[in-house]
Amino acid sequence: MDLKSNEPFWLLKNGLTASYPSLKSNENCDVLIIGGGITGSLVAHQMISDGYKTILIDQREICNGSTSATTSMLQYEIDVPLFELTEKIGKKGAYESYKACSDAIDTLEEISKQIRSDAGFKRKKSLYFASRKKDVSWLKEEYKARKEAGFEVKWLEPRQILKEFGFENTYGGILSGQGASVDAFKLAHELFEYNTKKGLKIFDKTAMKTVEFHKGFNLVTVDSGFQIKAKKVIYCIGYESKNLLKENFVDLKSTYAIVSEIDEKPLKNMSNLLVWNTADPYLYMRTTDDGRLLIGGGDEDFYDAEKRDALLNKKEKEILRNLKKIKPGERFYTDFVWAGTFGETKDGLPYIGEHKKFKNSYFVLGFGGNGITFSVAGMEMTSLFMKNKKHPLSRYFKFGR
Repeated sequence: MDLKSNEPFWLLKNGLTASYPSLKSNENCDVLIIGGGITGSLVAHQMISDGYKTILIDQREICNGSTSATTSMLQYEIDVPLFELTEKIGKKGAYESYKACSDAIDTLEEISKQIRSDAGFKRKKSLYFASRKKDVSWLKEEYKARKEAGFEVKWLEPRQILKEFGFENTYGGILSGQGASVDAFKLAHELFEYNTKKGLKIFDKTAMKTVEFHKGFNLVTVDSGFQIKAKKVIYCIGYESKNLLKENFVDLKSTYAIVSEIDEKPLKNMSNLLVWNTADPYLYMRTTDDGRLLIGGGDEDFYDAEKRDALLNKKEKEILRNLKKIKPGERFYTDFVWAGTFGETKDGLPYIGEHKKFKNSYFVLGFGGNGITFSVAGMEMTSLFMKNKKHPLSRYFKFGR
């Protein structure tokens, strides 16, 4: 599956960061990770930290899937609002899911410091504003739910949003104290470099073809014919899981993003802010560490990569029209436009855990706008799974829920 258009900003910005060999011999390990994006890098970091002999494979070059197309907004907010998620799965599960995403931001900061990352992790506030008057009532209900759950939130009236951030035509919003951004493409490469020095083996351009389930191990055959014997397999394959798991557990979407030229005068107070709104599909934006404005939105159902990419020019204009609504005088000079694929689940939650058809295996599939923070939760959950321990979120993230 082609997960991105030809020119994702992060791939162009960072270039060919590292190169790994394809598999040219039979191997064995404690843990085989399939998928070399940000999720695979985090899970590999955990497995190496826990002392497991670990191998990672990817059918492409490392990080050249959806990780190269992500906007890397790190939010604790899940695509399904907290008050709605509470109605779906109960207060305990909803609170714990939101808290896991909040804790994940703290964990990513700790990891960034641990590996001395240069990926630009930066703490930011998050503004979630009502784009329509009819959205105000439920957004205020969401504000109350978050406040009751203990999150650092503040309600802003339209005049306050205009004064603090210069956004017009809003109807109020929630300002959250917890949020961040990072170059996930660069961070993933840094994690791989850090952990290869500690024993992690990486093989790219190596696709899994078949897997045989045996008592106590799996035997994975790759496209070159070589095999990897692994006690456990962890699938970090994101939206490509639709090709492997035939049940209808996620709906694939195409999202579009544009990034401006470097600007000496970025939007007022935007350097420390993540922004998104209540439109459907919603608009989201942030600045990059090199002084650009990154904006995304215009989501569509995913059919195939050709149809997705044919909409790039149309979606650029659509996103810019939406920017003009809240910032009428802003002059935006587009530098790059790209598209990526993501998934929506019925409750906005990931799928992390075992699947009945795959023995000796775990899946870490972070979907929606929280793919990276869900991946951190998956990193911690698989660490417990490997020790035959339970995790309180398993019941909410499991297959068949």
